[in-house]
Amino acid sequence: MSTTVLAAPKRPKIKTELPGPNGKKIVEADANFVTPSYARPSFKLVAERGSGVWVEDVDGNLFLDCNAGVGVCSTGHCHPEIVKAIQEQAAELIHMCGTDYYYRHMPQLAEKMDAIVPVKSPTRTHFANSGTEAVETALKLAMHATGREKFIAFFNSFHGRTLGSLSLTSSRAAQRKGFKRQALDVVHVPYPSEFRNPFNPADCGDGGPGQGALNWIEERLFKTTTPPEEVAAIIVEAVQGEGGYVPAPKGFLNGLRRICDEHGIMLIVDEVQSGMGRTGKMFACEHYDVHPDIICIAKGIASGLPLGLCVARADLMDWKPGAHASTFGGNPVAIAAALKTIELLEGGLLENAANVGAYLKEGFVKLQQKHDCIADVRGFGLMLGVQFSTAELRDEVETACFERGLILLGAGTNTIRWSPPLILTKENVDVALEIFDEAITASI
Repeated sequence: MSTTVLAAPKRPKIKTELPGPNGKKIVEADANFVTPSYARPSFKLVAERGSGVWVEDVDGNLFLDCNAGVGVCSTGHCHPEIVKAIQEQAAELIHMCGTDYYYRHMPQLAEKMDAIVPVKSPTRTHFANSGTEAVETALKLAMHATGREKFIAFFNSFHGRTLGSLSLTSSRAAQRKGFKRQALDVVHVPYPSEFRNPFNPADCGDGGPGQGALNWIEERLFKTTTPPEEVAAIIVEAVQGEGGYVPAPKGFLNGLRRICDEHGIMLIVDEVQSGMGRTGKMFACEHYDVHPDIICIAKGIASGLPLGLCVARADLMDWKPGAHASTFGGNPVAIAAALKTIELLEGGLLENAANVGAYLKEGFVKLQQKHDCIADVRGFGLMLGVQFSTAELRDEVETACFERGLILLGAGTNTIRWSPPLILTKENVDVALEIFDEAITASI
């Protein structure tokens, strides 16, 4: 396997059919030996190496990556400072199991999280390996803290695929099909959208879709099927991810905070996809000035290494030894990557995500004026969604972008999500927008 470092190109370079001959062999081997449960897109990227915003496949084709491993490679592919932090830590201590022994890394990152999360201090942190594990922790913690068993979640949400988090997830029927009844007592509410309000005017009053969702909870659920004194938590994404990159309307999250305070319910905010600088702030709920009781973090926190965190008010996380643990959670190498990631975010990448994200969004608005098939442009920072008139057109545009060397991925029914590395430059944006425009023109 080559260890060649990619030079800094300016444009994608496609030299073979996609996938190329080497890529086809790997796709065939994958079909024979790897589980078929992965919902991969129609195009086939067989990655070999990455550097910054660039990915090279096994046949030497070079792509501009505006998906970043579904928002995971927050500082770009193989950022030299992240690589150095990983290498130095791997040479010192790879694993010791923080659920049985002590090492400096866990309290070091937990203390840092206490300083940056929107949960009111003091906090405590539970270490896991993924987003769904962070959510599972939050669910167990809410049940422990309240003595209750019911949960409220939202349609089109995605919180994971393990059985507890799957009870919350409602973005696609395929994720639930075949797994019988949900493991937890969860009721779902329509997620409020400014683009397409799911509530009728009587539901909303003068408050728009956000008020419609709040009224649905208070005037329907609480008065019919779901007594508030039996609800352990409301779990919500500040910006829905798999649901189509849909930001919460103004006032909605604060309304949930009020409802939770009035009834002793925990407010859990899932920031697995939207957190760690993706929206131009460290966490998306900071755009709304809302303070959850529990926050779930993963994806971009360790620049590509598996790490999930559940951070909660310290008074809630008073459970006894053995109540919840993870053998690999809090791995020293993953934490080293996370600490360096946060340093880079605070050192300029948050600001870059906000500024370059605004520049990218402005470009989308111009394309929307040019192409009637673009129905909506939305989002914060470098978490932007471009919604098309139909799902079929969205899929065609996604594939046409790939064929031209631009990596994107769909979300929701007919939206393309843009979640590039937070190191993206305006020069990169100009290239990406040109390709996106060409792909749309070729698809309509």
